[in-house]
Amino acid sequence: MDRTQQPPISELEELDLQKPVRTVLPNGIPLSVINSGEQEVCRIDLVFEAGQLRQNTLLQALFTNRMLREGTTRYTSAEIASKLDYYGAWLELTCSMEHAIVTLYTLNRYCRETLSVLHSMVTEPVFPEKEFATVVDMNLQRLQVNLANVEYLSQRSLLGSLFGENHPYGKFAKEEDYRSLTTEHLKSFYAKYYTSDNCHIFLAGKITPAVMDAVTDVMGTKPFGSDKADLTRPCFEIQSVPQKRIFTEKSDAVQSSLRMGAVTIDHNHEDYLKLRVLITLFGGYFGSRLMTNIREEKGYTYGISAGLMSYPDTSVLMINSESDNEYVEAVVREVYAEIDRLHTEPVSEQELTMVKNYMIGEMCRSYESAFALQDGWIFIYVSKLDDDYFRRSLRAVKEATPQDMARLAQQYLCKETLKEVVAGKKMS
Repeated sequence: MDRTQQPPISELEELDLQKPVRTVLPNGIPLSVINSGEQEVCRIDLVFEAGQLRQNTLLQALFTNRMLREGTTRYTSAEIASKLDYYGAWLELTCSMEHAIVTLYTLNRYCRETLSVLHSMVTEPVFPEKEFATVVDMNLQRLQVNLANVEYLSQRSLLGSLFGENHPYGKFAKEEDYRSLTTEHLKSFYAKYYTSDNCHIFLAGKITPAVMDAVTDVMGTKPFGSDKADLTRPCFEIQSVPQKRIFTEKSDAVQSSLRMGAVTIDHNHEDYLKLRVLITLFGGYFGSRLMTNIREEKGYTYGISAGLMSYPDTSVLMINSESDNEYVEAVVREVYAEIDRLHTEPVSEQELTMVKNYMIGEMCRSYESAFALQDGWIFIYVSKLDDDYFRRSLRAVKEATPQDMARLAQQYLCKETLKEVVAGKKMS
């Protein structure tokens, strides 16, 4: 190899990601396996359709998921933590609008032992009162910290203004919601949704026959849960507030947080994948138009970005920035000026090519490891997309034209529909 010569640059023709091998365990749980990597480690994700959309009390889904690690009929919370630590395992508990996920990272040699702890957590939790009170207090403290943060306040205010305070996407818990939650709420939610017929297991890493045997023996032998989950997706009406500008005062704020946003198309819409190209050009990477203008040229802010926040049945186009209070109005004006430019001036082939190269590079970097691939296929599953989604994503980026950018900007970047939300110190 001549290291004095730059290697040739080749264009990515296809995004042909390794697909999971799909099977069904003896107890009926679907299993998706990605066998990749040289390290003797694996990751197992238990995905339940047990997200916030299915709760009838605020915080019910989140705390049910969080409390799984706080004690079972076989192990106390201290024993769970001690065993996982002893075997070098790591546990993550996450909850979104539609799904709750329990994730375990473990060394292959101790897979059977750590899976035994995981199985106990999801099949026989006891939701102990003492640990529940501790978890509530910890989360209340985190809420108090967040309420002092202008970024948190503006984010919450924007979603509330777009969806309405009675919609799950716009409704946020207050202190009294934490105080009124009980372990009975958690037990009823658990009984309804944490069942083997409502579970999908994803497994990634160096998957040896011994690992497969452990997963089958520990997680796949007997069904669990007594009730069949009702997975009918509930419907909620969007009730946006009429105001365009919403202000949340934080009198001691050093700077203001600005959020601008509007409800837009979801990832099943035919325009969505090319709209991602437009939003990346607009504000989705360091060389975007918003960053170039508002940070580099004007110096109004350290950073500004735009992106699409996906929900089960819609998306939010969101523009985020923090700046000194005196620059908020100037930032808003420049955002609108950049929207006008996209409406009236064609995007050059050179600029669009740079954005395409950035996005293709990010696609390649995003799926380099087995665990990253696992994240991608879990996204496909929870979003109810088909296996061709990644290829279609690459194709949409490669085929995007300046004409596409102009059409999409005129159709989806609409100044009139953007809410302007500011959290910070009121200017006199």
